Amino acid sequence: MTTRPGTYALILKNRKTSQLRVGRLGTPGLKPGHYVYVGSAFGAGGLAARIRHHRQIAVRPHGHIDYLRAACELIEVWFTIEKSRREHAWAKMVAGLPGAELPMRRFGSSDCVCETHLFRFQYLPTADQFRKCIRTKVSVHR
Repeated sequence: MTTRPGTYALILKNRKTSQLRVGRLGTPGLKPGHYVYVGSAFGAGGLAARIRHHRQIAVRPHGHIDYLRAACELIEVWFTIEKSRREHAWAKMVAGLPGAELPMRRFGSSDCVCETHLFRFQYLPTADQFRKCIRTKVSVHR
């Protein structure tokens, strides 16, 4: 994994129905299925630091995704290395993929105008479908 900046999508799996406390978003229901969370890594350590953070379960959750990680298994990460933030464009494109649901409004997007950065799928799109959707090379990290 690289210390360079970029945009990423966490591919998560949830196996059971539950209630999940997510900071100020409250306690929305969490259904079984695959979840795709879109984010960016432009801080110190770039993608490597951000992905390392997401691999761990946070003792003191800070961001929305920290709460979700406590309930979901991280399957893989899809990412691009680039100098410009693409998370908002990715969120719009993922929302348009077949089967995409918006499970929690404002999740991961409290600092932007996106409706959400979290999407649920009963059947996960493949990395190839995702690459075609965003029209750029995407690497996969397991």
